[in-house]
Amino acid sequence: MILSHDDAFHTQVGALLRSGPVPMSVMAEGPGTRKADLFIVDGRQDAASAMARVEALRAASATTGIFVIASEPNPDLILRSMRAGANEFFTFPPDETWHEAIRRTASRRAASGDGQAGTMFVFFGAKGGAGTTTLAVNSAVELARLSGQRTVVVDLKPGLGEVGLFLGVRSRYTLVDALDNMNRLDSEFLRELVAKHKSGLEILAGSDNFDRPNSSDGAGLEEILRHLREEYDYVIVDAGSQINASVLASLYTADMIGLVANPDVPSIRNAQRLLDRIRQMGASADRVRFLLNRAAEPYPIPPAQIEAAVGHPIDHMFPSDYKTVSAALNSGVPLSLTGNTPLASQFDSFTRRLIDAEGVATQAQDPGNGMISLSRLASLW
Repeated sequence: MILSHDDAFHTQVGALLRSGPVPMSVMAEGPGTRKADLFIVDGRQDAASAMARVEALRAASATTGIFVIASEPNPDLILRSMRAGANEFFTFPPDETWHEAIRRTASRRAASGDGQAGTMFVFFGAKGGAGTTTLAVNSAVELARLSGQRTVVVDLKPGLGEVGLFLGVRSRYTLVDALDNMNRLDSEFLRELVAKHKSGLEILAGSDNFDRPNSSDGAGLEEILRHLREEYDYVIVDAGSQINASVLASLYTADMIGLVANPDVPSIRNAQRLLDRIRQMGASADRVRFLLNRAAEPYPIPPAQIEAAVGHPIDHMFPSDYKTVSAALNSGVPLSLTGNTPLASQFDSFTRRLIDAEGVATQAQDPGNGMISLSRLASLW
């Protein structure tokens, strides 16, 4: 949360927060608000008021991160900031030590067990029809089944969302109902909005409205995702294949961005361009896991050639099995519940690596085996 009356300051510091390797959601300040993992206090104009805010924030929480940003490195103000309870002091604009301070704060919060939030995986397609929904839905079902923890899948695609179809569930409410009732957004309201699947997975369905979510919904969606991460252990987002404000909100806050592509020229071309775009947006490329779907020998383009063209390693390859996927979609039964097939086994293996801490070391050594959440690597920071 950025505490400042300067809109330009909000914009610039918000971009800095989101440009680093730690997933970040920037919250709006409200009356009496004190809940955030990190507060950025603007001390450039009114130092006395800034110090009073720092003291109040520190009194409210002993573990919350507090950064003060001032116009110049005034020794007296630095000392006052530290005495008031600030963790870090920066001059505006912050220097290269900014992201290291963010890492320290994230590691400290994780080690204390305070402010723990669920892990969020976003699946984004290099092009339409790449199989993004197939990967998102089946990974979500497996996460719910194998972990036994609260898991929700969010359908971000306006008008054309198919998460409910894949699961054979018709939801009474959609994501747009949440966006249109932000004043009611709490645990109880979220429970009313989601539909439940027999696997234990919960679903926040996509809208039937082709115009929503739209560019004006980005801030609202970021707030919804923040609430979901507080309520659920795992949040899986089917983000489609079009970059817009809502998708950007999910990319900024994701622990992992699964870029889904097929072994064909259009997908490879788009994947390379999207990786560049993600880097430009500030969502760290370290969070991107390149997933190759419908990969079957003989490969039309060898995996090594794909990696060279994209400039990113392939983290996992899912085999091509149109018949099995089509039957699962038409019946509304996820692959993991349709029987023992090679593709179902792939999702089982893939998902176990997401939730198995022992699998982190294996994946780090062999990037072809799967993908991991940055939250699992907090100890390595």
